[in-house]
Amino acid sequence: MSVENLITEHLDIWTSAIKTKSAAGRGSSKKLELVGVKKLRELILELAVRGKLVSQDINDEPASELLKKIETEKARLVKEGKIKRQKPIALIPDEEKPFVQPTGWEWEMFGNLCEIERGGSPRPINSYITEEENGLNWIKISDTEIGGKYITNTVEKIRPEGLKKTRQVYPGDFLLTNSMSFGRPYITKIEGCIHDGWLRISPPDSLDKDYLYSLLSSPYIVHSFRKSAAGAVVMNLNADKVRDTAIALPPLKEQHRIVAKVDELMALCDQLESQTESSIQAHQLLVETLLATLSKAKDADELFECWQRISQHFDLLFTTQASIDKLKQTILQLAVMGKLVKQDPNDEPAAKLLERIATEKQQLIKAGKIKKQKTLPPITGEEKPFELSTGWEWCALSELITVMDAGWSPACPPEPSPNEDVWGVLKTTAVQNMEFRAYENKTLPDNKEPKPQYEVKVGDILITRAGPKNRVGVSCLVQETRSRLMISDKLIRFHLINIGLSERFISLCLNAGATAEYLESAKSGMAESQMNISQDKLKSAPVPLCPLNEQIRIISKVDELMALCDSLKVRLNQAQITQLHFTDAIVEQKL
Repeated sequence: MSVENLITEHLDIWTSAIKTKSAAGRGSSKKLELVGVKKLRELILELAVRGKLVSQDINDEPASELLKKIETEKARLVKEGKIKRQKPIALIPDEEKPFVQPTGWEWEMFGNLCEIERGGSPRPINSYITEEENGLNWIKISDTEIGGKYITNTVEKIRPEGLKKTRQVYPGDFLLTNSMSFGRPYITKIEGCIHDGWLRISPPDSLDKDYLYSLLSSPYIVHSFRKSAAGAVVMNLNADKVRDTAIALPPLKEQHRIVAKVDELMALCDQLESQTESSIQAHQLLVETLLATLSKAKDADELFECWQRISQHFDLLFTTQASIDKLKQTILQLAVMGKLVKQDPNDEPAAKLLERIATEKQQLIKAGKIKKQKTLPPITGEEKPFELSTGWEWCALSELITVMDAGWSPACPPEPSPNEDVWGVLKTTAVQNMEFRAYENKTLPDNKEPKPQYEVKVGDILITRAGPKNRVGVSCLVQETRSRLMISDKLIRFHLINIGLSERFISLCLNAGATAEYLESAKSGMAESQMNISQDKLKSAPVPLCPLNEQIRIISKVDELMALCDSLKVRLNQAQITQLHFTDAIVEQKL
């Protein structure tokens, strides 16, 4: 089967093998990784360097003759003083060669073909940086483009006297990263200098540069480099390890044919990638549009009709992690807008509930169990985010709580407390959106006395008050925990008036709808890396309060629908794993 047929006959597998990309590291901000297309690209390069991408031509001058020309060229450069004479590297035994080379190909050690040298850094480098016109281009990894092939310019230059302590490179030289983005090749189109995070590879003129680029980008070479660098604490390629890599060299004319075929097939991969990304974007827009009809429903009856239409196409709509997450957020949004379940006219309205809450608070103040709190003005018509359903009322969070406090942050080692016999202090990462993680804690040192008044308890509602912007205002209800865990001073804790209010419903409000939007706007700080939200602002948060019985019905419906979303995610994960296995099987079969 030709590679073209391999692509076209398995289009559904190449384009549907997708997984969520890690957000960490330098690179694309796209959240999805098209694994199928990525594996297809790797397969193309692997077939290329194994001699399986194009057919061999018996009329081609064999690679053995090409090796003689390369040797003659190197001898001339040594004689002209342009390179140093190096001791030839012995070829690996036949039994250690990774595969049988095609007719006309030859095995050779990389160091016998190319000059390979490590860069160098004049130090301290800041004293060599210059903006003068006679400065030399200072090539850094940050001067490359993600997925790029060429280096065309640099941000910085160094003074000419720094040349003695670095390595000069010329247009046409290959640069190979020897750490960080490990083993990634680039071709420089400019003259400049490289630091010791680069290896310079100077290929002979008689070798096709584009073929060499494909070779260095292939899984075979990447695996060889990683195998050579294995065992080190930090993966690092030195020049000797690269020199000692065996490669199968095709005839020069076949190199040209391989390059042309690789370019053709990579263009096809680009097209597949573009079409798949466009399809994903269209799918996301469709999901958002349809879910918006739920949010715009006037009442539970209209919502039910919209939901019925959408539920008939679940298998087509909710096929990505993002679409299921969007569905979850829409469910929470509907819950706090009073649209998820029907109102019952027999329920005690929230206005009566607020009156009972106020009476209970006055009794607690009179009994000295809580302190008198500053009375906030009622939420007026203009301040109301939207009109609520019948029986609901807007109120400030402060109206519903008894106590609000923050914790204690002693200096602690980073290790978590191992068990309930050892006191720990919660980190802010213990609080996730509607999820509490008791294991995210630090051990209280033996020389510090615990403060039991800050111990976290079941029923506490926690919210992060300081940290990076995306970590401030995150809240959860503690439904299960272990003993001897204290909240830190970067966490705010509060309790609700004990007259049957649903902690889960209030926690839900903090994570969706108008209350969550208020918390986002209430954050303050000079930089996104360090922001905060005050207790006073938190107390002023608007909460859409519904009757007690409806709170229970809402939570029950949310649980039911979240279980449905979780089952969708399980099915999606299983399908994605299956697709990834399919791609692996196709690659293994072809190789």
